[in-house]
Amino acid sequence: MTVGPLRGGLALAVAMFTVVPLRAPRIDRAAGGVALVVVPVVGVVLGAGLGAVAAGLAAAGAPGLLAGLVAIGLGAAATRGLHLDGLADLADGLGAHGDAARTLAVMRDPGVGAFAVVWLIVVLGVQAAALGALADRGLLVAAVGGGLALGLGRATFAWVARRGVPAASPDGLGALVAGTQPVWVAPAWFVVLAGAAFPVLGWRAPVAGVLAAVVVVLVAAHARRRLGGVSGDVFGACAELAVTVVLGTACL
Repeated sequence: MTVGPLRGGLALAVAMFTVVPLRAPRIDRAAGGVALVVVPVVGVVLGAGLGAVAAGLAAAGAPGLLAGLVAIGLGAAATRGLHLDGLADLADGLGAHGDAARTLAVMRDPGVGAFAVVWLIVVLGVQAAALGALADRGLLVAAVGGGLALGLGRATFAWVARRGVPAASPDGLGALVAGTQPVWVAPAWFVVLAGAAFPVLGWRAPVAGVLAAVVVVLVAAHARRRLGGVSGDVFGACAELAVTVVLGTACL
């Protein structure tokens, strides 16, 4: 039985970006393009669940930072650390001196350099502290804040893979989905998600979306200049940076 790109893309969005044991019936550009369109929904569900976990721990008496650390750790486990790995690799690659080939070689190296360590500490620290602060404000605020953050984080994929942006190498996620997304998909998700969170988070929701968008646009553009295109690591790094900005803004 032939599986269409819609069904294949829906399955791929879950199978590729979470630990849910779902088999992707097709992995090609058509399915990959659909997966990037719908994956923000996966982020919203995961983020709301992590926010609920943090709020539950806070309600049970755990300090906010502890609740946030546990929730962020569960989030990393639920995604196999995929996006964090991309953040670390891009940090080391951009921190190295050299042309695109040299930068990509550094990013493929399984070792972890100083730049990666610093980026991971700061990003995970801010995410945990911010989610813990939201958890102290109750279940609804934590769930909405978490859902907004991870949803917008996954919405950045559509911007990184927008039409006209080439892949940095002929294999990997970049080659699979680079150039598949209309330019309006990512902004549309930002408007929808920020609008949905506004009744709970107020002005913090749209401000968080704008700030996250600025960071992602700058980082993605810089990575494209250095690499000659985009790779899977750029997707992961942009997602984690967007999550960090949104959580940091939402807890203000």
